[in-house]
Amino acid sequence: MTAESLRQKYLAFFKKKGHKVIPSSSLVPENDPTVLFTTAGMHPLVPYLMGEKHPLGNRLVDVQKCIRTGDIEEVGDNTHLTFFEMLGNWSLGDPEKPDGIGAGYFKKEAIGWSFEFLTEELNIPLEMLAVSVFEGEPENNIPRDEESAAIWHSLGIKKERLCYLGREDNWWGPAGKTGPCGPDTEIFYWTGPLPPPEKFDPNDERWFEIWNDVFMQYNKTSQGRFVPLKQKNVDTGMGLERAVAALQKKGNVFETELFSPIIKKIEEISSEKYQNNRRAFRIIADHLKAATFILAERVVPSNLDRGYILRRLIRRAIRYGRLLDVKQRLTSEIARQVVGIYQDIYPEVGKSKEFIISELDKEETCFNKTLENGLKEFEKISSQNISGKQAFDLYQSFGFPVEITEELAKEKGLEVDKQGFERELKKHQELSRAATAGRFKAGLADDSEKSIKYHTATHLLHAALREVLGDSVQQMGSNITPERLRFDFSFGRKLTDEEIRQVEELVNHKIEEGLKVKVEEMTMEEAKKQGALAFFRERYPDKVRVFTIFNEKTGEVFSKEICSGPHCQCLKGLGGFKILKETSSSSGVRRIKAVLQ
Repeated sequence: MTAESLRQKYLAFFKKKGHKVIPSSSLVPENDPTVLFTTAGMHPLVPYLMGEKHPLGNRLVDVQKCIRTGDIEEVGDNTHLTFFEMLGNWSLGDPEKPDGIGAGYFKKEAIGWSFEFLTEELNIPLEMLAVSVFEGEPENNIPRDEESAAIWHSLGIKKERLCYLGREDNWWGPAGKTGPCGPDTEIFYWTGPLPPPEKFDPNDERWFEIWNDVFMQYNKTSQGRFVPLKQKNVDTGMGLERAVAALQKKGNVFETELFSPIIKKIEEISSEKYQNNRRAFRIIADHLKAATFILAERVVPSNLDRGYILRRLIRRAIRYGRLLDVKQRLTSEIARQVVGIYQDIYPEVGKSKEFIISELDKEETCFNKTLENGLKEFEKISSQNISGKQAFDLYQSFGFPVEITEELAKEKGLEVDKQGFERELKKHQELSRAATAGRFKAGLADDSEKSIKYHTATHLLHAALREVLGDSVQQMGSNITPERLRFDFSFGRKLTDEEIRQVEELVNHKIEEGLKVKVEEMTMEEAKKQGALAFFRERYPDKVRVFTIFNEKTGEVFSKEICSGPHCQCLKGLGGFKILKETSSSSGVRRIKAVLQ
């Protein structure tokens, strides 16, 4: 079972079940500013999970590109990845309330189809499977998910192969502080020696999670209560890389065709064999694959937000290349392999090949100079054993992994306080997580009236920028909270005070005019003919929603963009628009922060 055959089998199976195929969305989220990257298949569909109507109906299926960086320190084991593909099928609305194209479905169908696909399409024997379901929370008035358990038993899953687990294992969401959430049921595949044990032990890592069905049946309120959702949804996910590794009976994801050409190239340009230093090989392969895909989105290395994550991935890979005694260019050579693996699946990677290679070469040249400075710093402190704080400072300021510091110390007959280093690293990680949680705790996902107003205002701002600065301006990202909007756009220089004043006045003028907002569903071709803006066309389905901001009396159009909403119907109630700050986000990208007063 190759990765490509699994992708095609999955899409074809759910097409037979009445699902419409939607393309992978960008790794830069359009509708969920609570995260820097698309971390799950649900992020591009947030508005539809909240009740907006999708142009293609209530049953959808896709293969979504994802980036997750929360487990970056665990990359190097058998399963953790920074970039991965998620196979997903969706039901937007339960069958009790059929609406739109194709009725929704819920637990019975979702679980039944999961089981059917695994056992009949992939020919996995029943005795190789086990499942977990939500154990319930009486304190929140959420019952144990006996409904899902009963469905599994009816399909042949024995009681010994089913367990009830808590929120940490079998609950999803919400994406922000409030919103859709619910229990999930996970399916596990036995990867150990045969025969599998009779009883399922969820702590035994040989039980490999292969599938997850999320049932969004609750809404978490701002008071922390869980109330039944008006619209119930199903969000199913199957990690492609993990599934392929399991089906190919590989011990880990790095031994499949999705990584083997990369591993081979690292062997060619280093002095090591994969078997001798698996962790370093895996970190380099994983990080540079993720970096290649992020660069394909035209994100560039920087010290802010997405650019900072990208820079960290690239530099961490270079550091581990040093451990393998890599003497030549590393990053761009690996990127060429990544492009070769994925360019037929994701054309944007192939189209951006030269840009990717150029940016990687620049970053590698820059960081190699930093490494040299780090070596000089080590010489200054190496008159005695290296403390945990000193080792961490080398890691933090010069990008030295503790392994390099230990190797340098050993050559001088010195020791490194590894435990002290781990304490400093843990303290730093906890502070970083706390800062990230605070920074991204709100966003459009809360579906508040204020957030919707700000979302509409971003369209006004985009149109005003293009009118004042020219049509070369393109949206590069946005982040919306109930307190303000942040908008990134392509432009090569700082805006003048006069340009900022013109943009601000134009937005306010259109608000005062009371322009109307209308939504229409049409094919992608029709949207293009009408001049709708869509800068990432690869990620849109054949049928899209187009939002137009126009003067009802004259018919004059101010803004027309492909977007999934939600928006205000009239601009009159937005309030006054004020630009607070205009700064650089990264090379060739400017950032505006603004408020509605």
